[in-house]
Amino acid sequence: MAEEKFFLGRQPILNRDQQIVAFELLFRSADKQYADFTDQTQASASVILNAMTDFGIDNVVGRHQAFFNVNTNVLMSDTLELLPKDHVVIELLENIEITDQVIERCGELKEKGFILAADDHTYSPAYEPLYKMIDVIKFDILLTPVESLPEIIKQLDRWRFRFLAEKVETREQYDACHALGFELFQGYYFSRPIVLKQKRIDTARATLLKLLNQLQLDSDLAEIENSFRQNPNLIYGLLRLVNSVAFGLREKVRSLKHAIMVLGRQQLRRWVVLALYAGQGAGAGTTASPLLELASVRGRLMELLAMQVPNVSIQDKEWGERAFMTGVLSLVDVLLSTTVDDVVASLNLTDDIRSALLYREGRLGTLLQIAEEMEKADFNAAEELLAQVQLTADQLASAQLETIAWSKGLAEYS
Repeated sequence: MAEEKFFLGRQPILNRDQQIVAFELLFRSADKQYADFTDQTQASASVILNAMTDFGIDNVVGRHQAFFNVNTNVLMSDTLELLPKDHVVIELLENIEITDQVIERCGELKEKGFILAADDHTYSPAYEPLYKMIDVIKFDILLTPVESLPEIIKQLDRWRFRFLAEKVETREQYDACHALGFELFQGYYFSRPIVLKQKRIDTARATLLKLLNQLQLDSDLAEIENSFRQNPNLIYGLLRLVNSVAFGLREKVRSLKHAIMVLGRQQLRRWVVLALYAGQGAGAGTTASPLLELASVRGRLMELLAMQVPNVSIQDKEWGERAFMTGVLSLVDVLLSTTVDDVVASLNLTDDIRSALLYREGRLGTLLQIAEEMEKADFNAAEELLAQVQLTADQLASAQLETIAWSKGLAEYS
């Protein structure tokens, strides 16, 4: 019997400082025969068991927390004891009936050190016995309009919960919840561009954009070295990368010129574009950036899928690299508070990357759409796009698994 493969949805949860602190995990079988879980117990159990086995929870969330949805049956089972309590938030689904047994079970989990959250919640007297055990209250702001939140929060305030706003898709929604004292935010509001007419790009990012263009134009080593010298922080970040365990060099690289030669132009180009998202330090604390997480995972998933598109990678040696660059560059407009058109105009990009970024056209455009649908956990939409590039659901599931392992390595470097 063939091994069953799963798609994974990881929705980032950010704190008030716009740093990723957790992910909500959503799973679905890659086999269409088992794709739609009709039994909620099966769905919840699959999330837990596959995070622990197929993916590995450490690979999936790194040093962050994982939010798992559980219904009554999973809550009452001993499956939850398999989870590492320091990494897990048990999210009680809104349809759980509050009984004496449920209250007792939540008390047991709390005593064992688990964090509990209530999903899609508004105040309910039935929940009062549980409120002293619950740490996080989640509000679906599509179901609970922002204007009704102050009254609900007033009812809940005496229990000192941490409030989490879910499905936050616009900056206005984020600002409103932030003003109400929400500590946690789930949704892709941070990936929506806010275009500023007079946006001043900081020195480090201006240097990185210059470097990226030089690498695209295949400029000589002296020009590239000179650009690095304009920002000492970038030199530090580059030397730190080259001297990291990942490279396994026998001797330390001390000079800038040596580091550039050791890394090579392709890897240097990747480092430059990822450093754009990391900010001034170009390597320090990069996992705090939700855009870095999103852009790097997009790029790597697109690259792995591109290398499996029939015949293309054999005929076109740069195909995988262009797929990676497309994914990573697809959020630069958000990073720089500008338009996609301006980003494309400022960089010396190939026609297929330009078409993908501007119009989601061509094979790279299709791969980018697949990556975007996977971020939203819209697995059905992603699967429908696979046929356009002659790929299968199994190939997508395998590529996603490898991408997650790779992104953990990126986080450890930071």
